[in-house]
Amino acid sequence: MTASEIQNIVLMQGFAGLSLFSVLLLMGLGLAIIFGQMGVINMAHGEFMTVGAYTIYLCGRLAEGHSQALLKVYFPFAIVAAFGAAFVIGWLVEWSLIRHLYRRPLDTLLATWGISLALQQSFRSIFGAKEVSITLPDWLLGSWSPHPGLDIPINGMFVMGLTFLVTGGVLLALYRSRWGLRVRATVANRPMANAAGINTKKTDRLTFAIGCGIAGIAGAAFTTIGSAGPTSGSLYIVDAFLVVTFGGAASLLGTVASAFSIAQAQSITEFFMTGSMARVVTLLTIVSILMIRPQGLFAAKVRR
Repeated sequence: MTASEIQNIVLMQGFAGLSLFSVLLLMGLGLAIIFGQMGVINMAHGEFMTVGAYTIYLCGRLAEGHSQALLKVYFPFAIVAAFGAAFVIGWLVEWSLIRHLYRRPLDTLLATWGISLALQQSFRSIFGAKEVSITLPDWLLGSWSPHPGLDIPINGMFVMGLTFLVTGGVLLALYRSRWGLRVRATVANRPMANAAGINTKKTDRLTFAIGCGIAGIAGAAFTTIGSAGPTSGSLYIVDAFLVVTFGGAASLLGTVASAFSIAQAQSITEFFMTGSMARVVTLLTIVSILMIRPQGLFAAKVRR
């Protein structure tokens, strides 16, 4: 194997790591927002990702059944629908259950785990136990070759672009919108935010729903690189929690840095060993770093 071939393989592995980084970052963003403000450990977060994936699947089937012209343009609208579906379900879950369990972290964890199991069974009942694949538009197929021997999938570049767009939108909303101001005030000092006239309960509900909606977008991104099944979200939930914990709870900058580090480490390590061993090595490295720095890479300063 020549040096040029090895270089191309390493670059391909690095780009595969960027695709994994995109999904992990979208999953981690939603978790970081929910946990950072409300302290809720949402074990059903992966299922909201699956909601987004199945929404894309249904939109694709609908477009495919009507016309080929609609099939070419449906995907961006389907992403918006995926966010909306996960947002609405998240809003209902917070209103019906989560709001009664604040300041009871163990009960919240068990309740969201139960929701996770219920949603998985619902997916099996509606869509079946087998995984489903979507029909991608023509403009998402194929690859880009910057030079001979190096092929970069177009769908991977689209997922990265979508991730940067969503991440930038979340940061802009947090620091340039009334909702973001309320969120930051609630995180800094909830009693003082209440005293200042901020409806923290409404802010919690909206934040939980937005976090779930971002997970729905992660599901939409996932459908471009893999098939969706009832347990697809549960395959990423552990990695998403690792991203949030390693980056530092309530730190969006830490979430970005952590997702990139974990994804690249796992992808490049897979070039030298099996996928299972690569995950083990990555996990052991993260645990070792957390033993030295338990607060994560970027510790958020919160006034108590």
